[in-house]
Amino acid sequence: MSATPPADRADAPVRVAYTMSAFPIVTETFILFEIIELERTGVRVEIFPLRRGSENPHPEAEPLAERTHYAGIGSRETLAAQAYWLRRRPAAYLGAWARAIRENLRSPAFLARAAVAVPLGARFAREMEAAGVQHVHAHWATHPALAAWTVNRLTGIPYSITAHAHDIYVDRSMLAEKLRRARFVVTISEFNRRLFGTWYGSWATDKTSVIRCGVDLTAFTPRPARTRADGEPFTVSCVAGLREKKGQIHLIDAVGLLRADGLDVRCVLVGDGEMRPAIERRIAELGLGPHVTLLGHCGREQVSETLRASDAMALPSITTDDGDMEGIPVALMEALASEVPVVASSLSGIPELVEDGVTGFLVPERDPQAIAAALRRIHDDPEGAARMAAAGRVRVLDAYDLTRNTAALRELLTASARAGRTR
Repeated sequence: MSATPPADRADAPVRVAYTMSAFPIVTETFILFEIIELERTGVRVEIFPLRRGSENPHPEAEPLAERTHYAGIGSRETLAAQAYWLRRRPAAYLGAWARAIRENLRSPAFLARAAVAVPLGARFAREMEAAGVQHVHAHWATHPALAAWTVNRLTGIPYSITAHAHDIYVDRSMLAEKLRRARFVVTISEFNRRLFGTWYGSWATDKTSVIRCGVDLTAFTPRPARTRADGEPFTVSCVAGLREKKGQIHLIDAVGLLRADGLDVRCVLVGDGEMRPAIERRIAELGLGPHVTLLGHCGREQVSETLRASDAMALPSITTDDGDMEGIPVALMEALASEVPVVASSLSGIPELVEDGVTGFLVPERDPQAIAAALRRIHDDPEGAARMAAAGRVRVLDAYDLTRNTAALRELLTASARAGRTR
């Protein structure tokens, strides 16, 4: 391993480790650009994903991926780390296993993943000590947080968590323990912070700060006034992974309703995922093939270009049967930063960004009629829609600026790193 500067030197950069499910990953640009911004401001970030990302259309990730600490569960280094901690801190190592098993026993899926997160956490613990890491930050309160929790149990290096959406809405196995042991907790909405209080009491809200995901406002800038040429259709984009909770099926139905009502409308879907076959079937059933384009995964530049060429951006998210739903989608922030009118579902933390009739239109879940009506209002009143979109950019500038929000996180990370270990 390469030599690292002493972490306790006053002039040494703060060294933080990030754990996440995978890196790089196309749908988690908010993590990528948060890391880039932290490093731009002098924090050294070591990246420890639980698995290697499989798709990467973002060239910005390449330099980070080259120095990411990838680890296989069955590798010699991972197995050696288990033996190392059994010799060095047997009570802590076996205690971490016992607690992780007990806390996840009622969730077969989480129990199986704990069998990966704990041994990888043990390997990370050894590598983080060697790298001089002073604080660990986990994006997602599920298995990345369990790996960070394991690091803390073995080394005393403090950790924190950013909680988003599915990681707290669907399965909360061990969540209270991970939150309680964390030095601080971050979440992306007031909605989530209130939920912590409802579930666990005031101690959980007291240690939780709301730091919203941020948008790079140099990449998403106000577009020129949108004017359509004669014969050009009204264009609606949707930037989101093709997953059930994103609700694209309902947008397709809304497009069908609008076309049946005589509006020349086309739809552009940016993203990919397991719902693509179902979406393609629905497009075919409604005869919308010539009017809906599926672009697949796109990099940030192509997303920006697609938004700038859109008359509206719609994200009709839903709550799934297992309780999964959005936090506050970054795609809505990017659209409003570009001054594109938005239509979104009224759920979770979304109304903190999209105020109905002020910064966009909110619609009920699973309601193609309401989606179609909101899009029709944008079509029929472009000046009013432009005013809402401009107000939306002001909202983004005020609360969703990547530079400002990352600075707030950096203060917490730095304070924890300087405070030292928990034992």
